[in-house]
Amino acid sequence: MDTVEQLNGTYYYAGKSNLNAGELLFMIFCENTLEQLGLGVTDFSAVVAIISGRNNLGTRGKFANATKGTSYASKASRAVFKKAKFPFGMSLPTWVGGYTPWTARKIYVRNISAFVGRSVPLLGIIILAADISQIIYRTVRDYKVIAREEDKLW
Repeated sequence: MDTVEQLNGTYYYAGKSNLNAGELLFMIFCENTLEQLGLGVTDFSAVVAIISGRNNLGTRGKFANATKGTSYASKASRAVFKKAKFPFGMSLPTWVGGYTPWTARKIYVRNISAFVGRSVPLLGIIILAADISQIIYRTVRDYKVIAREEDKLW
């Protein structure tokens, strides 16, 4: 955090003067975002996991109601696990058809490769969601410390 001052009803933060409450909140948000995403490896791997789950590779053929195409993650997991199945006839849930809750469908699979290939992008989304929640928490925390009583969020 940079120097913080209050001058004539405005704020001075991160080298910027005459900031109102909204601009101060935005500056703190930007600073916390850079700090969180500056770590690099985890965030880069999350983005790679999400992009590797896109079904943009062509396939020979699928059933009528199947999602078109396949992903790099699915192709790689099928190369590693081949046709291996979970023991005892167990099936685990996976999500297909999209990244948003209203376009995704939950299905159960017995193949390890299908489960792993479909779980890779979900892990990337979970990592980025954790980053976003940490950014928001730290932004609100820092803003509440700096802001005057009448400018606080709640």
